[in-house]
Formats: sequence, C-alpha cells, structure tokens
Amino acid sequence: MTKQALVVQGGWDGHAPAEAVDLFVPFLREHDFEVVVEASLEAYADSALMASTDLVVQCWTMGEILADELHGLRDAVAAGTGLAGWHGGIVDSFRMATDYLQLVGAQFAAHPGGIVDHAVTLVPSRADHPIVEGLSDFSLRSEQYWLLADDLNDVLATTTIAPGPDDPWHAPVTSPAVWTRPWGSGRVFVCAPGHQLADLELPPVRTIIERGLLWAAR
Repeated sequence: MTKQALVVQGGWDGHAPAEAVDLFVPFLREHDFEVVVEASLEAYADSALMASTDLVVQCWTMGEILADELHGLRDAVAAGTGLAGWHGGIVDSFRMATDYLQLVGAQFAAHPGGIVDHAVTLVPSRADHPIVEGLSDFSLRSEQYWLLADDLNDVLATTTIAPGPDDPWHAPVTSPAVWTRPWGSGRVFVCAPGHQLADLELPPVRTIIERGLLWAAR
C-alpha cells in the first residue's frame, strides 16, 4: 500500500539540507512512499496535505517557524503522522519555539570541540528494538551533540562527552544519540549523528535512519 512522505528541507546551509534529504528520497520511494519535497515550512500549515501525510522527514536547522505551521505539525503528529530526522535538522530547529522542543524531546546545547572522535553506544536493554536490532556500538569523527532531553524519550543509543582539562564541567555527560518518542497517535524518531553528508553514508548511521523512517511512518 502506497504511503505519502513529506520531506521538508531548508534552514542553515551548513548542513547541506537538499543534498542530505536526497540521500534518503530514493529509499523512501523504493519502500512504496509517494514523496513530496518542500523547501518551505508553509506545508505544515496545509491541513489537507498534513492529514494525508504518513511521514514527515524534516531537515531544517535553526530558523523560525510560524504559529500556524507549528500547530499544523504538532496536530498532524498527534493524529498519527510520523516525524523523523537527524542531527540539527530536527534537534536544532526553531530554537525559540518551545512547543516544537516539547514535540521532539530534546534541544541542541553544544558540540564541544567541534569535529571530534566519539562513540555511539547502544542501550543494552533496547537492543531488540527494530531500529537498532543486530547493530553494534560504533565510532565516528564528527560533531558530538550535547543535548537537553526528557524522559519521555525511548533512548536507543547514547554518547558520552568527557571533560577536557580546561572545560568548566568536571564529569562525563551522557546525551541521547538515537531515540523514539510517542506523541498522541504519532511516532517521533531522532538520530543525533549526521552533521556531514559522509556521516549519513556510514553504514550504521544510514541503517538507523532508514529503519527509523520506516518505523515512524503511520
């Protein structure tokens, strides 16, 4: 049965939003999604479009969202539309929109050191979740997100930021790296890694995102 995916890309160019979503549009089409790609947040305010959408894939770093756009997105997810994304395209979007932060369950705070070597560790008790089943811990050299999050998230993987000798924090800080989140009748999926296009092509990252897109869809 064909489903509909709305892919919304834009915001800060540093995350190459158009090129990033292009990596996953063919995958969605191969899995029987009709894909609509928009470069404007106005799509969220289109109630008819949102009601017919089974999955929203958002890649929009920073920027601002209007009240009717945000309400349209929240209402659609609550009614069963899935929401999915990676890195700043979903957890560093619309920093001033607190209702958006509540929806996705985390907010970017920092990426200490910029591009650094770090590990992503699967949560052992969630190893049987279909998004991470059969995968192992992995390492990458990229931005490591320090996130502010809440415990409604079902955390599937974490990353731990160790303090350096000159850092003002004095103990390791563990942030969620991959999680899902219920929202009404809808599902939210977030993968924090994905700063560079090369990150999105790493087998474990790509596998997690692809599985997450399918899992989140209505």
